[in-house]
Amino acid sequence: MTHSAMTDDDSDLLSRAREFDPQALGRIYDAYFERLYRYAYRFVDGPEAAQDIASETLRRFLEALRGGRGPETHLAAWLYRVAHNLAIDAYRRAPPGGEVPLDPEFNQAGDADTEAAAEQRIDRARVRDALARLTPDQQHVVVLKFVEGYSNAEIGSLMRKPEGAVKSLQHRALAAMRRLLQPPARAES
Repeated sequence: MTHSAMTDDDSDLLSRAREFDPQALGRIYDAYFERLYRYAYRFVDGPEAAQDIASETLRRFLEALRGGRGPETHLAAWLYRVAHNLAIDAYRRAPPGGEVPLDPEFNQAGDADTEAAAEQRIDRARVRDALARLTPDQQHVVVLKFVEGYSNAEIGSLMRKPEGAVKSLQHRALAAMRRLLQPPARAES
């Protein structure tokens, strides 16, 4: 299902979900769990933490519906905002410089593969750290645009911002990430 097709269908799904229609709730789960997982994975280290965030986001959605709250419209925006807040909280709670878990295949790889895998993990950690230093709106735009593949118009709809504001956030975020990811200048001797 494309991003916009899901967004167009949100109002029908939401009204059916508010009645606890199992098919509507199942469609919401099927449409969003994987996307929420991928989104969260960019902020936390490890599939378990990302899965926890995606699950907790959908649990909070159900809890909100039970309490007569939750999104009236813009289901995707509501879900991504909850996932974003949970991911940022998890990132901030993680100990700095903590142990990096290794994938089982990592230990079985040859030396060249091990070195490349280690460099990849370091690069991902640097990008995750740089992303965490952006404003929450900038983080949201970067992940929705470059990880999830949403258009600027779709991001504007999700974030309830004009497309021009999304472009501006994206531009400032990328400039900040470039600065943050530049290697430190070496002092000449």
